[in-house]
Amino acid sequence: MRAGELLGRTAYDLHGRRLGRVVDVVVRGGLPHGRLRLTDVIVTGHWWGRLVGRLIGAERHPSGPWAIRLVARALSRSTRQLPADQVQLLPPVPDFPFGRPDG
Repeated sequence: MRAGELLGRTAYDLHGRRLGRVVDVVVRGGLPHGRLRLTDVIVTGHWWGRLVGRLIGAERHPSGPWAIRLVARALSRSTRQLPADQVQLLPPVPDFPFGRPDG
């Protein structure tokens, strides 16, 4: 599975409530043969959430000019990092969230 297959998909929780669109993915290593495992997806409810994103929001990087921190916090309010196994995507992606067991 490639990240491009997930980005832009509409994400829903397990009860069918719309969460927003997938704008990024989080992967972690530690699997055999140096493979990565998808652990979380970053979802935003508004289009401008993609511009700033969670990773450059004020929660992650508290330093810098106060005006930039303020704008980053405001734009990333609707952006959340959610465990991949608690998200459903539409249209569905085969082997989401953890890929094929054989790699």
